[in-house]
Amino acid sequence: MNSTIKRSVSALLCTALLGLSPLSFAAPPSDLDALVKKSMRKFEVPGALLAVVEPGRAPLTKGYGVRKLGNGAPMNEHTLFSIASNTKAFTSAALAILVDEGKLSWDDKVADRLPGFRMYDAFASHEMTIRDLLVHRSGLGLGAGDLMFWPETTISREDLVHRLRYIAPATSFRSGYAYDNILYVVAGQVIAAVSGDSWEDFIVKRIFTPLGMNESVPSSTRVKTDNRSWPHARLNGRSRNVGGNVEPLSIASGWDNAAPAGGINASPHDMVRWMQLQLDRGVLGSSRLFSEAQANEMWKPHVLMPVSPEHPALAALDPTFQTYALGWNVKDYRGHRIVTHQGFLEGAASVTFLIPEKKVGFMVMINSEDTEAREAISYTLLDHYLGLARTDWVAAFTKAYDAKIADAIRVLDAADAAKKEQNAKGPSLEPQAYAATYRDAWYGDVVVTNNGGTLNIDFKSSPGMNGLLEHVRFDTFRTRFTDRRMEDAYITFTLKADGSVDFARLQAISPLADFSFDYHDLLLKPVKP
Repeated sequence: MNSTIKRSVSALLCTALLGLSPLSFAAPPSDLDALVKKSMRKFEVPGALLAVVEPGRAPLTKGYGVRKLGNGAPMNEHTLFSIASNTKAFTSAALAILVDEGKLSWDDKVADRLPGFRMYDAFASHEMTIRDLLVHRSGLGLGAGDLMFWPETTISREDLVHRLRYIAPATSFRSGYAYDNILYVVAGQVIAAVSGDSWEDFIVKRIFTPLGMNESVPSSTRVKTDNRSWPHARLNGRSRNVGGNVEPLSIASGWDNAAPAGGINASPHDMVRWMQLQLDRGVLGSSRLFSEAQANEMWKPHVLMPVSPEHPALAALDPTFQTYALGWNVKDYRGHRIVTHQGFLEGAASVTFLIPEKKVGFMVMINSEDTEAREAISYTLLDHYLGLARTDWVAAFTKAYDAKIADAIRVLDAADAAKKEQNAKGPSLEPQAYAATYRDAWYGDVVVTNNGGTLNIDFKSSPGMNGLLEHVRFDTFRTRFTDRRMEDAYITFTLKADGSVDFARLQAISPLADFSFDYHDLLLKPVKP
């Protein structure tokens, strides 16, 4: 069967399942292929995937480029892609199903459903609800605790939830917005406790199977096909993604402990079913996966998100309002309500856009960390479906990208200059005096060793996060991780009055470092022998 016939048969089956009339394929801009390829060339993206649903039309699913540089295998509608934080909406939907069944309420206390649950703050521990787990208002700082699973660790999901009690809050409970992943892991454990199934099994049995998402899997370790997208990044420049050529990364295998926050791997063929379910507010053919009441609950804004002005070339993207609902962002774009969410995992970026007033949804996935191609394609599609004037978003995002990289280079140049100017100042101690096992209450152990006057650092729970420490000035050193996927950081040792090390703190060096490298949340104290 040739590819055209296969696509037509697949479309007919999909439209029958979703209750659509197979009139014609979705109609994005006529120059969509040219746009995607131009974006990929400009930002050196190896491969892209696209899924589009429109009312009364068969879904459009398509692949561009290659799954992995140096391999040549093409991306296609059945290619599995790590959708990362787009997973959060699935976790929310799983809870909605349990709410419909009367097995829990959005306002149930987490501690009542998950005995032993504790936050650092006693009040938050007692008052945290299921709803609170999903809306990023817990008081935790941005990305707090992510080093327990990013890039990958040996810490179990159960232990991750237990260690949550040691993460000090950045603000008071429910006082503001700060994006986190760890509380979605807690939400996954609530699903397991209430349903009797693991989060993974519940997602497969109660969402994937009814929707016919037979290609999708809830975690990377369950991927059994070679038709999967490979992650890519720039590793050999000034720092990660600042210069250097795009190259394939290894696929993370130890991130499954945070799967409820970002573990799903799905294909365009399957994601059109998910988007149609959302646009139909839970309707699945002649039945429902979740009620209209829960559909509305999941899209209801709960927390205001701060609006940061974009680069001048992107000023049109500044929303009037931006909120977080249950696993979704709800905001405006040029006067229209948009329901959306991004996903980012090392080497891969995705975004889902739903336009409720048009019953249109689309998803763009790229196997690169340069997200500008994803954005240029997405906003061109938004303008098209909203009937707005065409903007050259490739050019606009190019200007913003160039400015971002220039700013990063200035920061890195300043760091190099400071080292050259002040290298003679310090360190205060001989190398052996810094060597010790240091422990952070929530992360665990970081070991500094002295090897003939050269210091090395090893994050014991994170395979690959080890390498040299290079002196900068005074009692500050910088990491030179052997695995260049890791973002380098400054580590500063603070001394006691007697000259011994009291504690050490870290800070990512590059301004482009992903917030999940939350080194700044670590407080490393030497462990007494």
